[in-house]
Amino acid sequence: CLLLARTMGKLQSKISFHTTKYRADGAVGQTGPAGASRQHSPAHTGAVTSVAALKPDLCVSGGRDKSVAVSSWRSGAALRRFLGHEREVTKVTSALDSSRVFSASRDKTVMMWELHGTAGPSQHFPGHDLVVTGLAVSPDASQLWTGSRDNTVCKWDTETGECLGRAAISRNLVTHLCWVPGEPYVIQTSEDKTTRVWDSRELQVAHTFPAKQHIQTCCDVSQDGRYCLSSSSGSSGHGAEATLWDLRQTRRRVCEYKGHFQTTTSCVFLPRGPTLAPSIATSSSDSTVKVWDQDTAGRG
Repeated sequence: CLLLARTMGKLQSKISFHTTKYRADGAVGQTGPAGASRQHSPAHTGAVTSVAALKPDLCVSGGRDKSVAVSSWRSGAALRRFLGHEREVTKVTSALDSSRVFSASRDKTVMMWELHGTAGPSQHFPGHDLVVTGLAVSPDASQLWTGSRDNTVCKWDTETGECLGRAAISRNLVTHLCWVPGEPYVIQTSEDKTTRVWDSRELQVAHTFPAKQHIQTCCDVSQDGRYCLSSSSGSSGHGAEATLWDLRQTRRRVCEYKGHFQTTTSCVFLPRGPTLAPSIATSSSDSTVKVWDQDTAGRG
């Protein structure tokens, strides 16, 4: 589903902008005879590290092969491939229904690509000292937030590439970022075991939820902006839970979802249907994906 894909899913100014360095390849899909099934080349040659929704029929992914790919949900074909990072891509994101794609890499760079633009990146955001591990873009795609293992988060103007602010917190090794729909707030998880709510206008922490027992690996926000999820590391059945937090005035812990035996690597709110109870999904290093009733924490 679309929102599940959104979760499943670094900056240095010394990379020069040469057209031979940045290129976008065309479609790689192969069409057989009429009526025959289609087989498409894989979008990546190595492990896929991140995936996000781009449009209702398109997704963007990043991989250890240093590339960013745009693929069709319907056909499975990789429609465009962007090359330019020097090390593996760690995160990708976009504003839903936007043509702008953002990628972060272990090479400490973040780049913006235009789906229908030139082969090279349309913007470059230098500023972090270590691997970039979090990306969040505003709904109108005008601002980008980045987070890193260098203990900082940065706010950027996507049009100009200007850094609008930088905030550092000791031991705040960022693991994930996500924007609250319809609000000027950004959620951030960290290796310091906390989940923070940032005010994007002032680049200040508006709230910090109580620290958990384990590293917080990922976060997501419900479409109505009322709740956020965070997921925990763990092993041998200890930790590895997901936690539902209330983003409204109470800002309390609502419930926990326990059942994974290893680190819960991602968490996401699932789309609501007219006859479906609110649900969430979690994935784990224990090789399982679990779907939970959001209100009762029961597994579906």
